[in-house]
Amino acid sequence: MVSKSYSNLLDMTSGDGFDFRQPFKSLPRVVTSPGIISDPDWDTRSDGDSVGSASSTDRKIIVANFLPLNCTRDEAGQLSFSLDEDALLIQLKDGFPNGTDVVYVGSLKVQVDPSEQDQVAQKLLREFRCIPTFLPSDLLQQFYHGFCKQQLWPLFHYMLPICLDKGELFDRNLFQAYVRANKLFADKVMEAINTDDDYVWVHDYHLMLLPTFLRKRLHRIKLGFFLHSPFPSSEIYRTLPVRDEILKSLLNADLIGFQTFDYARHFLSCCSRLLGLHYESKRGYIGIEYFGRTVSLKILSVGVHVSRLESILKLPATISKVQEIEQRYKGKVLMLGVDDMDIFKGISLKLLGLELLLERNPKLREKVVLVQIINPARSTGKDVQEAVTETVSVAERINTKYGSSGYKPVILIDHSIPFYEKIAFYAASDCCIVNAVRDGMNLVPYEYTVCRQGNEEIDKLRGLDKGTHHTSTLIVSEFVGCSPSLSGAFRVNPWSVDDVADALCHATDLTEPEKRLRHEKHYRYVSTHDVAYWAHSFAQDLERACKDHYSRRCWAIGFGLKFRVIALSPGFRKLSSEHFLSSYNKASRRAIFLDYDGTLVPQSSINKAPSAEVISILNTLCNDPKNNVFIVSGRGRDFLDEWFSPCEKLGIASEHGYFIRWSKEAAWESSYSSQQREWKHIAEPIMQVYTETTDGSSIEPKESALVWHYLDADHDFGSCQAKELQDHLERVLSNEPVVVKCGHYIVEVKPQGVSKGLAVDKLIRTLVNKGKAPDFLMCIGNDRSDEDMFESINGMASNSVLSPIVPEVFACSVGQKPSRAKYYVDDTGEVIRLLKNVTRGSSQREDVNVIHGRVTFRDVLDYVD
Repeated sequence: MVSKSYSNLLDMTSGDGFDFRQPFKSLPRVVTSPGIISDPDWDTRSDGDSVGSASSTDRKIIVANFLPLNCTRDEAGQLSFSLDEDALLIQLKDGFPNGTDVVYVGSLKVQVDPSEQDQVAQKLLREFRCIPTFLPSDLLQQFYHGFCKQQLWPLFHYMLPICLDKGELFDRNLFQAYVRANKLFADKVMEAINTDDDYVWVHDYHLMLLPTFLRKRLHRIKLGFFLHSPFPSSEIYRTLPVRDEILKSLLNADLIGFQTFDYARHFLSCCSRLLGLHYESKRGYIGIEYFGRTVSLKILSVGVHVSRLESILKLPATISKVQEIEQRYKGKVLMLGVDDMDIFKGISLKLLGLELLLERNPKLREKVVLVQIINPARSTGKDVQEAVTETVSVAERINTKYGSSGYKPVILIDHSIPFYEKIAFYAASDCCIVNAVRDGMNLVPYEYTVCRQGNEEIDKLRGLDKGTHHTSTLIVSEFVGCSPSLSGAFRVNPWSVDDVADALCHATDLTEPEKRLRHEKHYRYVSTHDVAYWAHSFAQDLERACKDHYSRRCWAIGFGLKFRVIALSPGFRKLSSEHFLSSYNKASRRAIFLDYDGTLVPQSSINKAPSAEVISILNTLCNDPKNNVFIVSGRGRDFLDEWFSPCEKLGIASEHGYFIRWSKEAAWESSYSSQQREWKHIAEPIMQVYTETTDGSSIEPKESALVWHYLDADHDFGSCQAKELQDHLERVLSNEPVVVKCGHYIVEVKPQGVSKGLAVDKLIRTLVNKGKAPDFLMCIGNDRSDEDMFESINGMASNSVLSPIVPEVFACSVGQKPSRAKYYVDDTGEVIRLLKNVTRGSSQREDVNVIHGRVTFRDVLDYVD
C-alpha cells in the first residue's frame, strides 16, 4: 500500500527534516471531468516546461524481478546484504547523468520472515536505495518457477508443449499467480514514485503485466520496458492463451526495448496479426499507434561494463590464475565455453561438434582442449536434469575415446567459481564458443573480447612488448542475440554438428594477422557499445517518447488487463449529446453528411444492408423540412440505390462523390466524363494477376473506380502485395487522369479530383446557391476517406461562401484516433443512439452519455470491451 502519511516513501528514511529550500514536487494531475486528467490550479510548472520535473534531481526507478543484491544468512539466522557490482542493474547507472537518483524495486533471493520485513525494507532503502517486494514462498513458486520458467521461458525460446512429457500445458492458476505478483511489484513502485515526472524502467519477461497496473494508477507515467529474452515469432507466440493480455500490457509502456531487430519484428507482427495495429518508421524511430498514443520501439543490444572487467583483470589473483591456466595448458589450443545449465544453451551439441572434430582430425588430438564452465541452473525440472545427464555422458565418452593419462579433451567445471577465475579463463583462452540454440543476448562473447585485450601486467608476464596487438577467436550461434554485432565471428547453426566441427577446425587454422583483425573489429564495437552507452541511449529515447505527455488529454478505458489510456489532442473531445441536441434544435437549416460502412453499420458486419432501425431514423431526419441529409459513401450507386430505396428524400453521394443524387426521384449527376475510363483496361488485368497470386483477395469493380480488397488475405503477405500493386499501378498509369491510393485493406484506382471532401463542398455550395445556406453542419465518418469531409466542413466556419452565416460545425469521427474531426463517438451503436435522440426531440435525453461532466452508467457500459 502507498503510505498515507508520506507522498514519497523515500522521505521516510532520509533521517532529516523536510528541506524547505528545495522546490516543491509537482503534484499528480487530477480528474476534472470524465476521463480527463489536467493540472491542478496550484501547479507551479512554467508554461515552457512541459516535460521536465519541477525537482532539481532526476529520478530513475529501475524495476526487475530480483534486486541487485547479494544476500546471505549467517549461522545465527541474521541476514546480511551487499551490492552485486557485477549485476547489470548496478552497472547501467553509469549511463545516467551525475546526480541521478536511482531507486531499485525487486524481490530478494531469500525468504524474509514477515516480522522482519519492515526492518529489512528500511535497511535496504537506507543503505542501498532498494525497495524489496516480499513474495510469499507459495506465490514465488507459482510465479517464478511456475509461470515464468515453465510457461514463458520455454515459449519465448521456441519450445512448445507438444506432448505432456516435453513441457507443461498452460495452467490458469499459474497465470493468476503471475498477475498477483505483478500487482505486488506495482504497489512497491507506487511507494517509490514521487510524481509523474519520475522515469520507470521495467526489465524482462517476469514483469510484462506491470505496465498495465502502473498506467492505471498514473495515466501519464513515464514508463519504459526492456525485454532481455528473445521474443518469438507470431506463430509461436499466438499459442499462448493469454497472448492479448500480455501484448496490451506491453503497449501501455511508452518505450519497449529489444536486443535485436528480429525480436522487434516478431513483436510488431504479433501486434499486427492479433490486435490489428500498424506501425511506421519516422526519422529512424519505429512507432506503433495505439489509441492515440505512439508506443516507441528501441532496438539496441545490452553491453558489458568494460572498466569493471578491466579492473578485475588487474587483480593479483586474476593475473596469478591466468599464469596458472596458461602453464597448465601450454602447447594446447585452449577453447572455452561458459554457459548456464539449461536446455537452450546447446552444451551437448557443442561437445558433439568437438567429438566430430577430433574424429576427422587425428592431428588435433592431444592438442585441443575445451574447458566448459557450467553456471548453476536458474530453475529446476526434469529437462534441466536431462541436460546435465546428457552433458556429462557426452563429455565422459569423448574423454574415454580420445583422452589419455595426461590429456582430457573436455574439462567440465560444473561448480560455482569466483568471477575473477572466470575472467582468467577468458584471458587465457585462444577461442570462445557460444553454441546456444536460442538466447536473448548472451554477453559471454563481449566479456571474452574485453579480457583478451589484456593489460600491461599480463603482457609483461607473457614476455610481450608494450603495444603488442592482441588476438581472439569467436564461434557464435546464429540464434544468439549478440551474433549480428559480431561480424568477425564464425557464425554457426548449432543444430548442425558438422557446421560446429568445421568452425572449430577453422578456428585452429587462423593465422595471427587474421586473429588480430577479428579481435580489433570486435573490441572496437564492444568497447564503444558498453552498458553505459546502452542505458544512456535507452533513457534518452524514453525521454523523447514521453515528451508529448502533457500536451494531450487522457481517457482511461477498460477493466482489468484490458485497461488502456486513450491520448487525444486538446481540441479532440467526445461529442456531448446535450450540446449537440441544443445546437440542433436552435438551427433553422441543417446539412447532415453520414458515411455508411463503419458509421451506420459495423465494419465487421457480414450483412452490410441497413437495418430497419437505420431506415426509420433516416426517414425521420429527412422528413424534417429543416434538414438536408446525405449518405456519402465509397460504395457503388446500385448498392446504395437498392438499400435506401425506402428513403424518398435521402440524398446520396456514391463512389466518394463521383455520382450524386439529391433524392430518390432525382437523377444521378456526375461532373466527370464517362469517356475517360480507358485506364480500366490497363488496371484491371494487373489487379487480376495479384488476385490470382494472393489468396483471399478480390476485385470490386465500380463505375468510376477499381478496388482491390485484401482483408481476408494473410496479413503480412497481403500488405506486401498491396504495396507492390500500388507501385505497379502508379508506374503504368502515370499518364492517365487517375490516382492510386491505399486504404484500409484496399488499393483503389479512381479519377483525379474525386473525394468525399469535394463532394461535400459541392453539395454545400449548391444549397447556398438555392438560398438554403445551412447554419448547422454535421459530418460523421470512420476512415481515412472521411478525413476530407471533416476538413471541408471545418473550413466552412470561416468560408465566405456562407457569409454572413457562421454555422455550428460538428465533424465527428467514429472511434478515438488521430483525426481532423473535433469530436468523436465510440462506435456505430453510439451513432445510432445519437441520431435516434435527434429524431425523438430534445426533450428526451435518457440515452445521453455525459451530462454536466458526470459519467452515466451507460457511459461505463460503452467503455467495456
